[in-house]
Amino acid sequence: MGGRNSETEDLEVCFRSLMVLGSRGRMEGSAVVMEGWKDLPMELLLRILSLLHDDRTVIVACSVCKGWRVALCLGLTSLSLSWCKNNMNNLVQSLVPKFARLQVLSLRQNFRLQLEDSAVETVSKYCHELRDLDLSRCRKLSDYSLLALAHGCPFLIRLNLSGCSGLSDSTLEYLVRCCKNLKYLNLCGCVKASDRALQAISYNCNGLQILNLGWCEGVSDNGVTSLAAGCPDLRSLDLCGCILITDESVIALANGCPRLRSLGLYYCQNITDRAMYSLANSRVNSKPCQVKKGDQSGLVNLNISQCTALTPPAVQAVCNSFPELHTCPERHSLIISGCLSLTSVHCACAIQANRTSRTALESHAY
Repeated sequence: MGGRNSETEDLEVCFRSLMVLGSRGRMEGSAVVMEGWKDLPMELLLRILSLLHDDRTVIVACSVCKGWRVALCLGLTSLSLSWCKNNMNNLVQSLVPKFARLQVLSLRQNFRLQLEDSAVETVSKYCHELRDLDLSRCRKLSDYSLLALAHGCPFLIRLNLSGCSGLSDSTLEYLVRCCKNLKYLNLCGCVKASDRALQAISYNCNGLQILNLGWCEGVSDNGVTSLAAGCPDLRSLDLCGCILITDESVIALANGCPRLRSLGLYYCQNITDRAMYSLANSRVNSKPCQVKKGDQSGLVNLNISQCTALTPPAVQAVCNSFPELHTCPERHSLIISGCLSLTSVHCACAIQANRTSRTALESHAY
């Protein structure tokens, strides 16, 4: 421990006293003379390069000298190329082999479609330590990309495939069989995903915590009930636009996922009061042993916009059971837009604010 503290102090001295004068640098108060950047200790160089928060600057730094390139290859664990407007595919294929220790990589398509299967194949070939991968909006990708990821990046914890509409149900099933450590999976807009993929997720990814199935119109009660049974640690589930699901899905989630904090049911028009009362009762009937010590429990976000079959008493029951659901403008987390019949539903703090305002008006009147 003493050696490590001494080494850290030496690095701090370097930061304070290092001067670069033209092509020569000198550490004041020391006999060591540095002939430019190439003589910096590797650990110090890594410390300096860790301060580069702009990924474009990181890429430029790779071309400064061999020492910088080696240091970045050894130390860089996170990279985003989402800023790239042109030739992202070629950039990935040229850069990724140099950064084999990457753990976080974002290839989100913020501009025109560029990324192709060949780039994802390169990632899977070299980045075996990858934990977090963002491929959102990469609509040119095919099943070939998922097959490559399944073989080359089995330790993924977070995977964003939102908007990747070309991926098939069977390949999603194969992916989750290989990537069993997934805790976050975004399949929003993966329109071919159906119950088959959900059943595979429930069987293989028991530690899954966040899942987005927005606009996966092939998902039905069979898939969601299977998910609720196999993924009890689920914290957030978005089912917006999953038009086939009914109360059975919500009941299964209420009974099987005690740690659920966020539920999106936008445009799920088959949902009725029965589902709402099931959610409300799950709070009352939940057992302390179902939630680990230190874990938060209870809904904090619920989107029931366009669920036009719901009535005020049922939704108010949910609001009363989960005090962290709010209808007040400052903390809007119970979203009921498009449900004109639910305007009378209010959270506890909104009711209290209304009472306070009414009392103040009555006092002023006297």
